[in-house]
Amino acid sequence: MDISIHASFLPQNDPDASLAFYRDTLGFEVRNDVGYNGMRWITVGPPGQPGTSIVLYPPAASPGITDDERRMVAEMMAKGTYATLLLATPDLDAAFERVQASGAEIVEEPTQQPYGVRDCAVRDPAGNLLRIQERG
Repeated sequence: MDISIHASFLPQNDPDASLAFYRDTLGFEVRNDVGYNGMRWITVGPPGQPGTSIVLYPPAASPGITDDERRMVAEMMAKGTYATLLLATPDLDAAFERVQASGAEIVEEPTQQPYGVRDCAVRDPAGNLLRIQERG
């Protein structure tokens, strides 16, 4: 079987702030930016990896979601407990400096973890937790 990860979805509640973070801070390419009924879905991805994308989506547009669930998602996003993404870079210190200079919320500075990786943790504008690992 030949299966690959094509796209993952991360919620966003401010498309312009999310776009600026993923494009300008992380250096991702914008692959699609679609508006519908006052909402936007923005697809971004790392340069040189055209087959892997992240769709920054408005969680309120999820089909079948109730008003109570919508409120719960908004609360979890605000606390930074709704979604997580793991990224990797060959130069963690340079990536961290760039993210820190953008004014992003820093959760953990570059640290050698007891489970064998060196990484840092930050939050994107929607509160999603991003861990950036150093790849050898």
